[in-house]
Amino acid sequence: MGKRGGSSIFDIISIIITGSIVIFIFLALFSIVYGGVPYLKEAAASQEVRYAVCLSIYTASISTLFIIVLSVPCAYALTRTAMPLKKFAQIIIELPLSLPYLVLGLCLLIVFSSDFGKVLKELGFQVVFDRKGIIIAQMTVNLPFAVRLMSTAMGETDTRLEFIAGTLGASRWKRFTTILLPLCRPSVLMLVILVWSRALGEFGATLMLVGVTRMKTETLPASIYLNISTGNNGMAMASAVILLIIAAFSLMITGLLSKRKNQSTRMKDVIQG
Repeated sequence: MGKRGGSSIFDIISIIITGSIVIFIFLALFSIVYGGVPYLKEAAASQEVRYAVCLSIYTASISTLFIIVLSVPCAYALTRTAMPLKKFAQIIIELPLSLPYLVLGLCLLIVFSSDFGKVLKELGFQVVFDRKGIIIAQMTVNLPFAVRLMSTAMGETDTRLEFIAGTLGASRWKRFTTILLPLCRPSVLMLVILVWSRALGEFGATLMLVGVTRMKTETLPASIYLNISTGNNGMAMASAVILLIIAAFSLMITGLLSKRKNQSTRMKDVIQG
């Protein structure tokens, strides 16, 4: 097809589709903001909502810390070592990405309700119907995502610098801490923000593993669920607005980090070119 006015028919169709998607998402989000903002003051004064916010931040922060500690060496093993059955391991690690969170929660419930879970409970580590279960659920949902993101970041780095350092006598650990990790620093920072915001909004696996109990296992998504169940739509929308605000800030920071990463990549290409 020829062009009309500098744009092809396909360009126009793409713009129309994109505009329709933007309008739909904007209206959906605006309905939450419009309905929830009048209740924000009441939500801020509510002890239950404050508890949900604090519990969400606490569990998301702890799970994010564990995920970073686990995902970075895991991604290193998948991209830099001769690990046996590497492809099989990668498939198993990423399989939860294709499963509904309710199924992951059910898997966790079965595991921690078994004899293994009972032994842990006797040792003082209770997971089912406990806030520790929230952290476990968030880790299970987000760890595969974190490993894939870190594997992609490490796979895109130039291995020549590590090779040269190795020929000069640098150990694997030295190359990892002084070359690979600094090169992946923007990706790690992005990972922290994305995983933390995803953990903050996790609900499906948490619902299956710990249930929803007011002032005990009540996170922000659980608060929305409880308020909707009891017909308190205003407070539910206020909690949703709080989540939306946090997500917007996370997205803004991620965008800034991504921009810095792209600028660093371009500068590196110019220097090497």
